Amino acid sequence: MGEVFADPDARDGSGDPWDGVDAEAVAEAVRQQAARPVPGVGDMASYLAAQVADDSHRDVIGPLLHGGGASGAIVRRGTVIASWGDPTRAEMAYSATKSVLALVAGIAHDDGELTLDEPVSVRVGLPQFADAHGRAITWRHLLDQTSQWEGELWSKPTSADAQSTREGTESAGGPPGEGWAYNDVRVNLTALALTALLRRPLPDVLRDRVMTPIGASSSWSWHGYATSFVDIDGTGVPVVSGGAHWGGGLWINALDLARLGHLCLSGGCWGDTRVVSARWIEHMWTPCPVKPEYGLSWWLNDHHTVWPTAPATGRCARGNGGRHLLWVDPARDLVISSRWGTEAETLLSAVSQAITPHPLIA
Repeated sequence: MGEVFADPDARDGSGDPWDGVDAEAVAEAVRQQAARPVPGVGDMASYLAAQVADDSHRDVIGPLLHGGGASGAIVRRGTVIASWGDPTRAEMAYSATKSVLALVAGIAHDDGELTLDEPVSVRVGLPQFADAHGRAITWRHLLDQTSQWEGELWSKPTSADAQSTREGTESAGGPPGEGWAYNDVRVNLTALALTALLRRPLPDVLRDRVMTPIGASSSWSWHGYATSFVDIDGTGVPVVSGGAHWGGGLWINALDLARLGHLCLSGGCWGDTRVVSARWIEHMWTPCPVKPEYGLSWWLNDHHTVWPTAPATGRCARGNGGRHLLWVDPARDLVISSRWGTEAETLLSAVSQAITPHPLIA
């Protein structure tokens, strides 16, 4: 506790991370969250088998990491003001990985390699984008989960993902952009397309362009499946997964996850270093027309839809029903990183109530 990520960009002219904070209330919220661990995570194979609701293609094809119990960190104005469990232990991030995938896409965007509303097929020659539907898919469609692509990738068909139909917002058989579905096969297609575009493994891009500049530890890793490779100039380049639905995904500790949140909170800057453009952060946090609580692979609480009792100013990366969570609230200069804890909304609400928001943002 007390670790400083970067020079805080305090909007009220004060760099004191405790200004406007009810320290006792924050401590109590942390104590309660530490006492709400998700059961069964010590055996990840059994836990994942119980979580997946797919009727078919349930087999795990990526590596698994046993869970270490509830842990997390609270960061205010770039300073860690509270933590619980072991925040230095890497854990599977589940679908919070999707939001990190969007950050990597931001690197491609800032380098001029990716234009959101340009069809993916313009720069990527993959067979998945060769038919009429595929040629209409843009990078925006991939990142905001509106591609409506149907097919099979790494032995998993899009139809196998049971979570894809739970929202009821998919336009079955419709064109890209008209329907939304939370589908891990399509997210994996995004990772494949980005790998083909950048012509190198995405973990290398994340390490060199994001994690090293923000001072992250070396304990994180990003995994795909046993067969997830793409041929680039005759070499099989590994492709990571965008979640842990069938194993794999990003494995990261709470402090490193919080660093990513602080980077977004700071508009893409780390101290004096520009890591990702402010424009890309705005893109990620712009509502999708057919799913207003979702941006470019980030959840937006603008209308209290994601977390009804948490502030509308919050944005988050979340996985496994919120059991993995990165919460970013610009109104409070606040980042919360939580893993393997239940009742995440209770944590968000309690900590948010303990911090006075900036009057011009709240």
